[in-house]
Amino acid sequence: MEELRAKATHYTLKQAVGIVVPLCVEVAERHAAGETLFLHPSTVVTDELGHYHVSPDLSQKAPTLPRDKVCLAPEERGGRPGNARASVYAIGAILYELVTGETVGPGMRRPTEVVPTLPVDLEAVLSKALVADPEHRPDDLKALAQAMHHMAPSGSIPPPEADESHLDHNEKFEVDVSMSMMPPAPAVPGGFGQGAASPYDMIVQEKAIAPPPQSDSTSELSLLKARLESDPRPRYVVIKEGMDHGPFSALELLQQIATHNFVDGDVLRDTFSQDERPIKDWDEFAPFAEHARLHRDIKAEKEAIERVVVEERKNTTSKALIGVGVVGALLVIAVVWFRTQRGSKSDRMPVQGETATNIETDAGLKVPKKKRHRGHGGVIGSQGGIPILAGGTSCEAALAAYNEEMNIGGKKGPADITAGQYGAVLNRGSYFSHCGVPSTMSVSICAAVQNGHAVGVSVYTKPRDRRVSGCVASSVRGLHFPSNPKLDVTRTTFAAQ
Repeated sequence: MEELRAKATHYTLKQAVGIVVPLCVEVAERHAAGETLFLHPSTVVTDELGHYHVSPDLSQKAPTLPRDKVCLAPEERGGRPGNARASVYAIGAILYELVTGETVGPGMRRPTEVVPTLPVDLEAVLSKALVADPEHRPDDLKALAQAMHHMAPSGSIPPPEADESHLDHNEKFEVDVSMSMMPPAPAVPGGFGQGAASPYDMIVQEKAIAPPPQSDSTSELSLLKARLESDPRPRYVVIKEGMDHGPFSALELLQQIATHNFVDGDVLRDTFSQDERPIKDWDEFAPFAEHARLHRDIKAEKEAIERVVVEERKNTTSKALIGVGVVGALLVIAVVWFRTQRGSKSDRMPVQGETATNIETDAGLKVPKKKRHRGHGGVIGSQGGIPILAGGTSCEAALAAYNEEMNIGGKKGPADITAGQYGAVLNRGSYFSHCGVPSTMSVSICAAVQNGHAVGVSVYTKPRDRRVSGCVASSVRGLHFPSNPKLDVTRTTFAAQ
């Protein structure tokens, strides 16, 4: 079998029948004598005449090769040799590998999808032999030998007469092919029943089984995905954090892996074959888990880079603010020294239109004062030396327009409103629920507040969306804040989920 596989070929149906029919008869007699055994390709040997037999010694040892293990019936996976029912499964698995060159398991194809010249009757027999549940699998090896001999009569000597109906039922059980490892036959359009052949169906099959050209790993994954999705039955359970999840069909499981709900270290159990091992150890699903892990690593790397950029930006901003603070302190010292030397008795320093003065907020932000503006968005008057803004502008423009006279040593004005008081208004976020902000969007709000109203508002979204920004800004302008004649600035950021 390995030699033929290396040559990318396989046995003909006639050759395969010549091997498995005598094996069925021999194994049936050994079970009738009370023997139990492991039956898989490595237990089959030839004598000096070239006839195939089951080795008495090898059949008592559990297999170690993966291709041998997949031929064991599910109930033998615990390490105990099987009875006649288990041997029916093993014969079916060996026959499938002989005529297709492939093995039984998740993602397996129906024989006619691999070799279109094989008879449909072969699929029917294999579907019964490969039933995963032993309670619904036939146990008559001689009936199995009879059915296989009829598919290629010239391939072997006739086996002993047997009742082939035992492959469907007897007085104790009914065979249930819905539990077969063989994927169900695809529905055929045009009114043909399940498993029925039509000219259209043959065209579809021939195109499907045409050997694909040499392709990259992406194409190979696509072919594997198509094979897995051909079986829609929910048969896979994932054990994660001590809990069972599922059962899932192959398509549902691949979707769960792609969305990172399950990772390569989670344990996957095939409820049909009773195989249970981590996803990374399943040849059929490990490539998809690896791709999902690579996507997670790339995303984490991008996020790490973004965090470094943000931290660098913060450090640069902090250094700039410290520099501005030092320069401002030096200017204040110089002015105080100058006024002291001149013997001025006035401690009142009027703010000039072009003088660089800082506006302090509760958050400690200092913004250079710009030239006074009049009219819309600018200063419309003053109250007790505090400029009153018209409103309707951006947060930055309100800061630029704001001119407040500072009284050195004079009577202090009203206390500033705390960040917590402003946060109680802005941080709820319900005021812009009608703006249709998606959960994946972050929203940053800067509000310059005076006398209980937002006279300047700036809204930034990520990703950018002018419609959403305008809607949120309009909502902020309609809010009522704690009243204070001084201009305060509050900033709130709603992070994306």
